[in-house]
Amino acid sequence: MHNHLRTFMLLAGLTALFVGIGYLIGGPTGMAIALALGVAMNFFSYWNSDKIVLRMYGAREVDVSTSDPLLRNYVSDVYELADRANLPRPKVYVMETEQPNAFATGRDPEHAAVAATVGLLRMLDRREIRGVMAHELAHVKNRDTLTMTITATLAGAISSLANFALFFGGNDRERPGGIIGTIALMVLAPMAAALVQMAISRGREYEADKHGAEISGDPQALASALQKIEAYAHGIVNVTAERNPATGQMFIINPLAGRGADNLFSTHPATGNRVAALMKMGGSAPPRQQEPIVSGGGRWRGGATAVPTTEPRKPQGGPWNS
Repeated sequence: MHNHLRTFMLLAGLTALFVGIGYLIGGPTGMAIALALGVAMNFFSYWNSDKIVLRMYGAREVDVSTSDPLLRNYVSDVYELADRANLPRPKVYVMETEQPNAFATGRDPEHAAVAATVGLLRMLDRREIRGVMAHELAHVKNRDTLTMTITATLAGAISSLANFALFFGGNDRERPGGIIGTIALMVLAPMAAALVQMAISRGREYEADKHGAEISGDPQALASALQKIEAYAHGIVNVTAERNPATGQMFIINPLAGRGADNLFSTHPATGNRVAALMKMGGSAPPRQQEPIVSGGGRWRGGATAVPTTEPRKPQGGPWNS
């Protein structure tokens, strides 16, 4: 019930922003048109936002019949973790992106999908990959995926519409608030949309970390994975994410360069805080911080040496390990 109420309030807030911009552009008529579009977008996003995001990132579906052992282990582990979490087995996708990252999407557990980048599969060992995918399955189990995908769709639409407000709003006397009001909304509307996203995103990530560690039984592996992803992600540009920043909050680590800090507009908590919380669960000290890697360098940039072993390591103790 809490998740359903949170989703409703989020969609209502973003729709109100969308309608407000419509009023600024076209007065009462523009507001009515924007309201109709907002309702239509909510309905369309509910049924299709997962497909939109997967297509946007060029994700391709993979299964256990693949000849690539790295992908086969990836799919097998997702299925095993889903069974452990008492979830329907999701569709499994891979994105041809060097930046290590992953996300989950879908309107409910019965229609869920998880996606990982080739960079993540190459840079992390099997145990760490399992930790990441358990985190994504926790989002599915908590029914966060509907919120994430619809939020990304509407927040992106709000930002785009706000940017066009100045150019398609008629003359100054026709605009409610005049040119100053238009410019103010161009700045404030995307900020407000970001704040709405942020309001639920940080708590959601902490909860997914906790529940993901419970699913995998290995909080240390997820903590290690988060540090590696953080170190590499900001040195390898994710072009699609940079072009569609509203989708950044869907990923396990913010894919946008230079926006990983725990600041006012960050949709993700500071990675160090997440790692510390996970290590408390496992009863261990946090692992040593990974050094950032710049794009084009590092041992993980292609070639046979970029592929880690597919054999899992034994977990290093802690109350969550069986």
